Amino acid sequence: MSTSLSNTESLETASVTTKVPNTHLMASLLGERDERLRQIEKAFPTERVVVQGNEITVQGPEAVRVAHLFDELVLLLESGQGLDEAKIDRTIDMARDNMRPSEVMGSTVVRAAKGRTIRPHTGGQKLYCDAMATNTITFGLGPAGTGKSYLAVALAVQALQSRQVSRIVLTRPAVEAGERLGFLPGDLMAKVDPYLRPLYDALFDMLEPEGAQKLMDKGAIEVAPLAFMRGRTLNSSFIILDEAQNTSPEQMKMFLTRIGFGSKCVITGDMSQVDVPGGRSGLVGIEDILKGINGISFVHMTRKDVVRHKIVADIVDAYDRANDEGKASSGH
Repeated sequence: MSTSLSNTESLETASVTTKVPNTHLMASLLGERDERLRQIEKAFPTERVVVQGNEITVQGPEAVRVAHLFDELVLLLESGQGLDEAKIDRTIDMARDNMRPSEVMGSTVVRAAKGRTIRPHTGGQKLYCDAMATNTITFGLGPAGTGKSYLAVALAVQALQSRQVSRIVLTRPAVEAGERLGFLPGDLMAKVDPYLRPLYDALFDMLEPEGAQKLMDKGAIEVAPLAFMRGRTLNSSFIILDEAQNTSPEQMKMFLTRIGFGSKCVITGDMSQVDVPGGRSGLVGIEDILKGINGISFVHMTRKDVVRHKIVADIVDAYDRANDEGKASSGH
């Protein structure tokens, strides 16, 4: 793969040619009936793209960026990854942010069950994974569908498998979001189980139910409601507090002071989904409280990092617009 720049006047008339090393990659790169090419052209309407054989020439003010995008897509194809509409959209976002999609999507978090590879799919997810790997405490904040909980569990499994920690502790506040906990059947653990189910699902996806259950039976994985954390000190553990927007400030302080030697902690939350009474969320203002402390990182993900169905990102946008309009009309 090689790229050459011809620029006789200015960036307004830049012309960049990139060569695809293997002709057989062209069909996957451009898509059936050139649908992938049309998608890129729509995203960069000021650029003119000309394909001749295995050469792609881009002309226009963003020619360098678009040619770089094609180079990155070729690297993804060469690594064995397929391209679809959603992946093209994500690579376009990363190219605009001057990131390298091949590095972001080529990094491995953990090898999951049945040989699957868990890896970040967006720039925000890669920053989140890097933060979890290098900090003692990481806050992963953002809307639904950004992989906050799933990637945290993936990093926890990787840390357990590589013996960086001796156990994983997964916890959530059991907040009654429009449902009455008391009406659920069974003992206390049976009652809180629905709140912990998303964490179980992520574990089972990576370890298979039998593998996860064996580790839970050995005490290497513990899944419990937040109330069970009081009075404990958690050493050599990878601790995940999920749905942290539903903690109270007192619960958040209690949780953060449970962290012991050799432990890592990840706290996930979405401030648009606060269900605690009176809106007293333990996440509100915490970044100001903890700023400047070494080993603590805050990663803010956005709708660009939503990796579920495209409609989820559209729903996030719709709610954000409604909230902004509501604040404007109320004078805030």
